[in-house]
Amino acid sequence: MSSHHLRNISIAQFQAFLELAKCEYKHTNAGHEKWTRTDLRRPIIFQTHKDPIPEFIVQNNLRVLEYNKKIFFDILESRKIVKRKGDSFILEDAK
Repeated sequence: MSSHHLRNISIAQFQAFLELAKCEYKHTNAGHEKWTRTDLRRPIIFQTHKDPIPEFIVQNNLRVLEYNKKIFFDILESRKIVKRKGDSFILEDAK
């Protein structure tokens, strides 16, 4: 059982996660940040005026990335590394 929760994830933490997940910041429009990655079917969008980010927003964006909560914390805590391989992205264990 993990002691990590998706509630109380700050905007800065989520932005750091997206950078580590090789997502690219596109722009902010009307208080919503938009991030993309070449293998995603839809962009990752979240409000920049709600800190911490609501848990359901984090969950929905993880669903877009096809990641679960464990992978989220593994990437954020540098236990996993996202690497680009051709047009896709793979997870590798950190050394």
